[in-house]
Amino acid sequence: MSLTRKPASRTRTAVAANLGAVLEWFDLVLYALFAVVLGRTFFPTTDPNVSLLLSLGAFAISWLVRPLGAVVIGAYSDRVGRKPGLTLSAGLMMLGTAMIAFMPGYDTIGLAAPVLVMVARMVQGFSAGGEFGSATALLAEQDPNRRGFYASLQWAASGLSVLLASLAAYAVNTTLTPDQVASWGWRVPFMFGLLIGPVALYIRSQLDEPEEFLRAEKAERPMAELLHMDKTRVLLGAGIVAAGACGSFLNTYMPTFAFTKLGLPQSQALLGTIAAGLVNTLLPPVFGALSDRAGRAKVMAVTGVLGLLMIYPLFRWLIASPSTVTLVTIQALIALVFYCGYYATVPAALADLFPVRRRTSGVSIAYVLAQTLFGGVTPLVVGWIVATTGDPTSPGLYLGAVMLLSLVCLAASARLLSGPAILHDARA
Repeated sequence: MSLTRKPASRTRTAVAANLGAVLEWFDLVLYALFAVVLGRTFFPTTDPNVSLLLSLGAFAISWLVRPLGAVVIGAYSDRVGRKPGLTLSAGLMMLGTAMIAFMPGYDTIGLAAPVLVMVARMVQGFSAGGEFGSATALLAEQDPNRRGFYASLQWAASGLSVLLASLAAYAVNTTLTPDQVASWGWRVPFMFGLLIGPVALYIRSQLDEPEEFLRAEKAERPMAELLHMDKTRVLLGAGIVAAGACGSFLNTYMPTFAFTKLGLPQSQALLGTIAAGLVNTLLPPVFGALSDRAGRAKVMAVTGVLGLLMIYPLFRWLIASPSTVTLVTIQALIALVFYCGYYATVPAALADLFPVRRRTSGVSIAYVLAQTLFGGVTPLVVGWIVATTGDPTSPGLYLGAVMLLSLVCLAASARLLSGPAILHDARA
């Protein structure tokens, strides 16, 4: 029997995998964009800065659960199939989003409100922990010669979700009064996000497994095998992911930064994220395809060095000229260099690092480890650094330091990423 996949099958697979990414990132970005309102609704205190930090803390708490999701769903996907893993993660993400969308505020149910919000974020974190690895493996295995292009589609879908979430937040903040936004308006975009879930579940239930997975020998204990054979690859993979994760979440924090530190109106503060979302939707496949031709390491090294050199001067410029035009320009540049140029190549690079039999587990653990340390906690860490030092340019220094770490890990991994998928033996 021939295992050659038809273009229509690949298209259906790409849509199914990326709808989950849209749902995951739409909710994540919405939470960051409405962090101030959510802090007042679920974490009210006499100090609005404390409420904001508590809200950002709830945003970050899901990353404590992501490693568990990566272990459980990643191993499940390697043993049983990419399709069951993706279906499970989509269902859990829907549950967490619904909990936040319909959660009564602190004024109604008291302490239960912040507790249940954190539970919802943990459910989402567990789901997201396995979502990325399963989707990356599924997309990367469509065509090994175009691994960069197919894997980068997940980042384009994430960019689309950033764009949609930013537009939704902008519409809510410009059409409703601040009191209406605070009382019920912020819930509308979350409810809209729930509409994506059933579609993703249905399409994913109709998927075919990729032929690269069907041909591979399955691992009975992929996680144990991974920890025994691939610890160095996991650590290097996490280091490679770090700068992309940090830059991505720094961009989602920028509206809060612009509103609280630069004094820009909340509606104008969202325009930079809208611009970044547009860039992130259109350009990741371009850099993914480029990595198939020029090599992963080369594309990531060039854009990584460029990002390292430009990020601190950009923040100096933003503080010196705190205007909407400056904010939009800077967020678009961060999106172009850190997200499209560097980060969009990361999924294929991670797929190259691990053999098929433990690919989902390896990709999931490396990605989640970086996200835990440098991703979802970025808004909280950056907010704390700015509040502690009083230096509004410190986010640029922080992202520059993380990018330097990623470049060191990339250099250490260059041999592994110099060609197509690695050929080391499954048990080596």
